[in-house]
Amino acid sequence: MSSRSSFVRTLSALVMGAALSLTLAACGGGAASGGGAETGGAEGGLVGQPAPEFTAEAVTGEGPKSVKEANGKVTIIDFWATYCGPCKKSFPKYQELVDQFGGDLSVIAVSVDEEDTDKAKLEEFVKATGVKFSVVWDKDKSAAKAYSPPKMPTAFIVDKTGTVRHIHAGYGEGEEEKIAEEIKTLLGQ
Repeated sequence: MSSRSSFVRTLSALVMGAALSLTLAACGGGAASGGGAETGGAEGGLVGQPAPEFTAEAVTGEGPKSVKEANGKVTIIDFWATYCGPCKKSFPKYQELVDQFGGDLSVIAVSVDEEDTDKAKLEEFVKATGVKFSVVWDKDKSAAKAYSPPKMPTAFIVDKTGTVRHIHAGYGEGEEEKIAEEIKTLLGQ
C-alpha cells in the first residue's frame, strides 16, 4: 500500500509540475523565465523573411491594422492575450516606444484570446494599460498560425520593407531597451 501511495504522490507531483510549466510557457513565464530573449531555431524561422500578412478584427487604437498598412514604418507585431501577466507589463512599454519614435514606429497588438471571449474584456485590458496603438483580435488564429509565437507575449520586430528582423519570445524587465536599440538600428539612427 505504501508503494502505491508513493506512486500516486509522485504521479500527482509530475502532473502538477507539467501543468505549471505549460501555464508559464503559454504566458511568457513572467520574471521567472528571465525575460524574452531574441529567439533562434524554430521560433526564429521568420527572421529575414517577409512578415506574413494577416486579417484580424479591429478592437481599438490608432495606426495600421495589417502588415500592408504598416509598410514604410518599423513595426512591432505583438501577440498577446488578456490572461497574460507579462502582456500587461509590455503594453505600456510599447506605448512608450511609440511615443519615443513618433511616426516612425507602429505597434499592432494581435490578441489570441478565444473566439468566445467577450470583446469588452479586450477593451478593458487596453484601457487598463493605457495604450493608444492598434489592437486587433485574431479570432480564427490565422495570424498566430502564420507567425507561430512560442509564448505570450511574443513581439516580431519588422523593418520598413516588411521583413521580420528580430523576435522576442516572452517579456521581462528591460526588454523594451533591447527593442529600442533594434528599432534605432532599423531606423538608421
